[in-house]
Amino acid sequence: MLLAIDQGTTGTTCLVVDDELRARGRGYREVPQHFPRSGWVEHDPDELWDSVLGATEDALAAARIEPAELKGIGLTNQRETTIVWERRTGRPVHRAIVWQDRRTAERCRELPRDLIRDRTGLVPDPYFSATKLEWLLSDRDTSGLAFGTVDAWLIWKLTGGEVHATDISNASRTLLFNLETLDWDPELLDLFGVPESVLPRIVSSSGVVAEAELLGAHIPLAGIAGDQQAALFGQACFAPGQAKATYGTGSFVLVNAGTGAGTAPEGLVRTVAWRLGDEPAVYALEGSVFVTGAALQWLRDGLGILGGAAESEQLARSLDGNDGVYFVPALTGLGSPHWAPEARGVIAGLSRGTRREHIVRAALEAIAFQTRDVLDAMDRELDILRADGGGAENAFLMQFQADVARLPVEVPEEAQTTALGAAALAGLAVGIWPSLDAVAATWRAAARYEPQMAAEEAATLLGEWRIAVKRALLQG
Repeated sequence: MLLAIDQGTTGTTCLVVDDELRARGRGYREVPQHFPRSGWVEHDPDELWDSVLGATEDALAAARIEPAELKGIGLTNQRETTIVWERRTGRPVHRAIVWQDRRTAERCRELPRDLIRDRTGLVPDPYFSATKLEWLLSDRDTSGLAFGTVDAWLIWKLTGGEVHATDISNASRTLLFNLETLDWDPELLDLFGVPESVLPRIVSSSGVVAEAELLGAHIPLAGIAGDQQAALFGQACFAPGQAKATYGTGSFVLVNAGTGAGTAPEGLVRTVAWRLGDEPAVYALEGSVFVTGAALQWLRDGLGILGGAAESEQLARSLDGNDGVYFVPALTGLGSPHWAPEARGVIAGLSRGTRREHIVRAALEAIAFQTRDVLDAMDRELDILRADGGGAENAFLMQFQADVARLPVEVPEEAQTTALGAAALAGLAVGIWPSLDAVAATWRAAARYEPQMAAEEAATLLGEWRIAVKRALLQG
């Protein structure tokens, strides 16, 4: 058995999985989010750790096994979220600044875009870690401090402060990592005022990093990857050109780009997907959509017009069409392919006949439209799109996605493919599977959605959506 820890934006999921990558036990703990100012999003790092411990206990209890029976741990995490702590005490110096946080938008406008894009494959945007780290280190004595994305923080906690490390896929999300040298970039460290002394060691995504101490047992920590890269791995997208979309708080489309670093098309970023031991790094093209499932949360918590995400499918199906209502959920700006942090949300096409069902349906349709925009920016022919995350359980959304993307959409048997990817990376390292082919053989489809809508209708809807997007961009 393997333990997969998936520390996400709104909660932590832990799975105990067997040699067939089937879940035998599950645990989940919600994570509070803190919003000290408009556009600021924070987590308490200690609450993240507590959620890991609680979800692990629940998963082990459900699987009816003891911690000592685990052969390895795979860890995956919300990526760009930034934490700084004291090495001596392990105490965070500030709350974690979450990837959704926009406080450094003005600083990003000052940065040399071409340099950053050339070195890191990314773009200057408050989404990434470096400007968050710069903000946290400002006016602080950096001696004795440690920086990490969430994986590094959890590795630190799992090893009792003995190991300060991050995996290569998480490192590639910081704006401090050079895609060619596969190491921290001295010029970028100087640009952001980051001393080398605070940085974690970079390790491969699959390989034993340390013996973790968890609930009294010593277990090999053998797989680490950022959540979207882990989902790509869990979807068995091992060949160049294979693609997945993860539908969660945000939505993330990744395409395996092989072992060449190269340059991403405009509107997308290039990132490290994973590195297995000493093998060459595998890269991915990525489009990051900041607000998708979070829009449904806003309709529930902010406007009170939705009981929960599960209700959204029923409400959307109660209508024959969207009646011209479009919702551009730029609640924290727009990510790929626009990269417009100043954009603001828009609901267009309202009339006296508009009901809450229209708004909910528009929120679901927006998820599919934004994914289509990213796929168009990929500028390559895809045969299929594999979907995962909570949104993949919504049959209305998956069918609409197939319709507007003009692609078959496959949903796996296990929707938590992020956690499965982390488990698979760990299992390869400890010898449960001998090869990627053996891992791929465990992938199982649960549903397949073929395009059913007429191409002309899909094109009309997409055109009207893009008019609404232009309005959102003008709001900034």
